Amino acid sequence: MNLYINESMSIDDYYKIREKSEHLLEYIDGFIYMSPSPSTKHQRISSKLHIKLGNFLAGKHCEVFHAPFDIELKNENIEGTKIVIPDLSVICEKRGFTESRYIGVPNLIVEILSPSNQSHDLITKLNLYMNYGVKEYWIVNPMLHSITVYALNDESMYDQHDMKTRNGIITSKFLVGFKIDLEEIF
Repeated sequence: MNLYINESMSIDDYYKIREKSEHLLEYIDGFIYMSPSPSTKHQRISSKLHIKLGNFLAGKHCEVFHAPFDIELKNENIEGTKIVIPDLSVICEKRGFTESRYIGVPNLIVEILSPSNQSHDLITKLNLYMNYGVKEYWIVNPMLHSITVYALNDESMYDQHDMKTRNGIITSKFLVGFKIDLEEIF
């Protein structure tokens, strides 16, 4: 994840730039970040996870959305505007949907690492999602063939719920009963 412009911008400036750009742009703490184009491997993993989540959620209240879909993080206790484009989002609260984005906090977010965005997803977004109250955050690492699942604890901090590399079954704390065999993803 690279800075699109190396200076702080207002949310209005972000929207103006976004209208004219074909890049995937996120807005965090006054800075605009540009997402790299996903690799073939990234797209395959995202597609498999999207299908598995979609099948699991069929007939249930929650929905899964894949990138590019804007999430404007909103929490009454946090000032400022942050707009992210997660690889996958599971959303159960329907009130936040607009025609162009979701305003609120998804229940579960999946980010798939690429070599250029690792620190952004592992540090910046992990802390951002934890502070906003995303109940579960999955970090998928295609280079290591691993998935790490973080879940909010009673103190609103992330605990590592599950982690597997190369093989094994990964589980969700939030989506009770949802599990994935790593060999089917990688």
